[in-house]
Parts: sequence; structure tokens; C-alpha cells
Amino acid sequence: MKTQRINLVTRAFFVSVCGLLVLLSTAVVAAQSEDAAPLKLIEQTTHQMIAALKRDKAIIENKPAHIFELVEKIVLPHFDFNRMSKLVLGKYWRKASEQQRHNFTQEFRGLLVRTYATAMDEYSDQDIIYLPFRAAPGATDVVVKVEVEQQGGFPVPLDYKLYLLDGQWKVYEVLIDGVSLIVNYRTSFAQKIRRNGGLDALIKTLKKRNQQALNDLSV
Repeated sequence: MKTQRINLVTRAFFVSVCGLLVLLSTAVVAAQSEDAAPLKLIEQTTHQMIAALKRDKAIIENKPAHIFELVEKIVLPHFDFNRMSKLVLGKYWRKASEQQRHNFTQEFRGLLVRTYATAMDEYSDQDIIYLPFRAAPGATDVVVKVEVEQQGGFPVPLDYKLYLLDGQWKVYEVLIDGVSLIVNYRTSFAQKIRRNGGLDALIKTLKKRNQQALNDLSV
């Protein structure tokens, strides 16, 4: 039951995020000041993604794997995968070698790319609402709150946690209806590490699935 919950929450996150990326016109942006730079970052990324999807519509129809390239170029640069990987692995990160950390970070990034691409096919025009952005002056760790409307149901709240890294805002955590994406992945990966023979086995599994997903979109 716990694993099922993890999968459902993870899927809900990516479907909701893709709604954020492809539908800005129905969103209510609650803050536009210079102090709301993290919120503006999401808005600008949305504009770029919408423009790319429209511009490359024909390319995507003939080459679905092109979605991977768009996500890599436009969306994922705003995530700190090193910090996310460290948080996801927890104690296993501390025990891992530098090579294992590098390999896991690469494959974890690949996992998010392919999940984004898959979720784009499932998006169904949910409305997006940006809640008022609040942060103390000079804050370097903030939360951007978003709600995703659901047909026939209550809105799904999403909390994006960002921090300032070398002058740039980076996402390092997302909460879906109060449930942590990091904690869900940590639970899932820890189970796989214990059951399947360690961190290298997990990395191998992620690499295989990432490659298979790319192959499926390339045919």
C-alpha cells in the first residue's frame, strides 16, 4: 500500500508540473515585484516551454524523444540535482563513493526527464493558480505555492522549495498536497537498495529504465 501511495503521489506531481509548464493563460499570478524572483522564474520557464512546444509541434509528432531534449534544456536547469540526490539517498549518499554519487545523480536526473515527458501526454488542461508569494527580505530559501485545479475534485496544492545558489534560484524539493517528493523517492529507493543488492543495483536499474524509455520514444 505504501509503494502504491508513493507511485500515485509521484505521478500526480509530474502531471501537475506539466500543467504548470503548458498552461499559463489561465493562471492567476499573485505577485509581480522584484522580491518575487522565484515565482517569476516559474513564469518565465512556463513561457519558454509553451513557445517551444508550439514551435516544435511537428518535430515532436515525428520524433517524440524531442520532448526529452526540451525538458533537459528548458526545465531541468532550474533544479539542483546534486542537492536532491543527496536528500533522496540520505544515509546511502554518505556511504557512497564519488563515482556512485555521480552515477546516481545522472540517472536520477534521467528519471525525472522521462517522467516529465510521459506526463506531458497525460495532461488534461487543469487550471493553475499561483498563491501570494511571501518571503522575508533577503531570504535565500523560499517556497512558491501553487494550486492545480482538478475536474470534479479539490485543487491539488504544490509547494516548490527553492534556494539561492551562486546567485540563481534552484528547486530542490516539491510537496504535493503536503507530501514530500524527496521523502517518497527516498522510501522507494531505500527499499530497492536493501532488496536488490545495494546502490549500484539501483543505479543499474535506473539506467536501464531511462534507456528503455528513450528507445520507446525513438521508434
